[in-house]
Amino acid sequence: MTAYCDYCNSHPEDTFNKNYHDTQYGFPLKSDDELFERLILEINQAGLSWITILKKADNFRKAYSGFKVAKVAKYTAKDRARLLKDAGIIRNRLKVNAAIVNAQKILELQKEHGSFKKWLDMHHPLTRDEWTKLFKKTFVFTGGEIVKEFLMSAGYLPGAHQKNCPVFKKVATKKPMWMRKP
Repeated sequence: MTAYCDYCNSHPEDTFNKNYHDTQYGFPLKSDDELFERLILEINQAGLSWITILKKADNFRKAYSGFKVAKVAKYTAKDRARLLKDAGIIRNRLKVNAAIVNAQKILELQKEHGSFKKWLDMHHPLTRDEWTKLFKKTFVFTGGEIVKEFLMSAGYLPGAHQKNCPVFKKVATKKPMWMRKP
């Protein structure tokens, strides 16, 4: 049996987590829309299991205009009401608000730094605590665990995979930020 990360080994029948683990978790993200999607999914996971979010991921993409930052940043009260009625996503007022406010913040970062990714790259490397402080200062609904998982899943912090996991090597070939020298 291949030595996957403990989480996958403890959920062998879970194809949602296995697919995410093998193809997305820890792999560097390139576009602001991809980074925004991952941030919003991590925010929505707070207090819930990740499998719940993975099973609803397609619904989230439809509800949030494919996670196009520019579109979500323009959402109105009517859009908020629509999202709060959508049973296919997490209907939490604070999380819906966070998606819209954080999209607006990302637009500001794009104007100031060229992109959300460039802003992230500019701050690399930071410790987990430094990242958390920066995110709390910049975004809403971004506690320590959300920030940690977002940054690990997007390739900015190590720890997404154990070194003996075959996916660790795949991720390493993509040169995530945590592997790069400042």
